[in-house]
Amino acid sequence: MASHPASRTLTVGFDLDMTLIDSRPGIHAAYRALTAQTGVWIDADLAVTRLGPPLEQELALWFPAEQVQEMGDLYRSLYPAYAVAPTPALPGAREAVTAVQAVGGRAIVVTAKHEPNAKLHLAHLGIEPDEVIGWLWAEAKAEALREHGASVYVGDHTGDVRGARAAEALSVAVPTGPCDADELRAAGADVILDDLTAFPEWLRDYTAASA
Repeated sequence: MASHPASRTLTVGFDLDMTLIDSRPGIHAAYRALTAQTGVWIDADLAVTRLGPPLEQELALWFPAEQVQEMGDLYRSLYPAYAVAPTPALPGAREAVTAVQAVGGRAIVVTAKHEPNAKLHLAHLGIEPDEVIGWLWAEAKAEALREHGASVYVGDHTGDVRGARAAEALSVAVPTGPCDADELRAAGADVILDDLTAFPEWLRDYTAASA
């Protein structure tokens, strides 16, 4: 086990969409399927440029408020057939998760995505975190981060930075999603890496400094 402050096992949380996986192709396909099912046009090209917040926030732009929950349920039912296969891992994703485990730590995924669909992505890509917790966005992610004792949270969105700060965890940010490095820094990210390929080296330095 890696040495860590307070002699606790190191636990690192990761966001999913645009942090571990490039979910744009799959989500694009799922929105197209939803349009085909409902006849309501959704600009899938535009929708995939603003991933991060909960699905219902996007659906509210295309459907009347009273239909949003129903459309969310329909989207999530279509999702496994359309969105999982086209979605690749982002560079360094597997290595980042295994780097935590290699130093005796626990890697958890905390995401706003529907938890069963998050698990489908990870299984399809052969990424094996110790725990997956879904349905949490921004500050609400702190609930899971605190419950699992995470001292680091890695994400691509300013909402992920807010979640880390709410949990009093170190915020490590990657500008691989809709937020650039300046936005992430302004939101309060403690560390900014170009992408997850830089994470294992950063983790080695972090655990050495914490020893």
